[in-house]
Amino acid sequence: MDDQDDNRRADHDSPWKMALESYFEEFLGLLFPAINKQVDWSKGYSFLDNELQQITADAESGRRYADKLIKVYAKNGSETWVLIHVEVQGEPEGAFAERMFTYQYRLRDRYGIDVVSLAVLTDTHDSFRSTTFHYERWGCELTFTFPMAKLIDWEARWAELQASDNVFALVVMAQIHAKRIKDGATRKDVKIALIRLLFERGYRREQIVKLFNIIDWMLQLPKALEPEFVQAVYAIQEEKHMPYVNTIERLGIEKGRQEAEIRALESKRNAARKLIALTEMSDQLIAEIEELPVEEVEKLRAETQH
Repeated sequence: MDDQDDNRRADHDSPWKMALESYFEEFLGLLFPAINKQVDWSKGYSFLDNELQQITADAESGRRYADKLIKVYAKNGSETWVLIHVEVQGEPEGAFAERMFTYQYRLRDRYGIDVVSLAVLTDTHDSFRSTTFHYERWGCELTFTFPMAKLIDWEARWAELQASDNVFALVVMAQIHAKRIKDGATRKDVKIALIRLLFERGYRREQIVKLFNIIDWMLQLPKALEPEFVQAVYAIQEEKHMPYVNTIERLGIEKGRQEAEIRALESKRNAARKLIALTEMSDQLIAEIEELPVEEVEKLRAETQH
């Protein structure tokens, strides 16, 4: 971002998890409408965080994912688990489809339940459209195919997103902006436009605050531009007579964001320690894998060797 005075990295996986937990039905309705129609929503749904953790505990830690496992019921009454994998890393991943298959067979093997795997790709590389894992050797062949939603495809349908009454359209717009727009001033302008759209849709206070949190976390601004953004939000609230988001709430959002960043950093440090203990990789390579400064990896190596 231009004029950015700090090194904060946009944390996209946490707002995605928040969005999926809050708007799972709307998520399916917008991005996977055919599947949405097969779910019996009258029976409710539940998140299976413990079950998902059991099969992803050894997942590669250097990349950014937002995974959710949800139990739903099909209209024929059968229980089905929906595994959502949001790839929030900026670059395509060659092993993406294989990991989708790995999670699928682990869940089926451990729990013996039908699992529908769904992928959401947030990157801006048009050629990265992974939907299939294929393996064949000596007459033994396997093909695993999963539905995939590529968010940049919605850029050609932007007017549809703006007019949609589905709240998840705002999440998609925020994510596309977060990936496409690096200039701080432009990012501030589009963020204000999204917040205005949020207030114009007539949502309840709870809904507005929740969506504001998601958009605010997803579209982070340079600190120098934060006061202008806050003033713009207050102006919109005054215009709409909806004083829903105050300074205290935003401080709470920032505190939660900082705590999440601290947890993410410690996770990277732990992963780096394991690599140091298990391999002869150079500090530079470990730093690149775990997205840590080389100097910090050197300190971790010194700690590990004592």
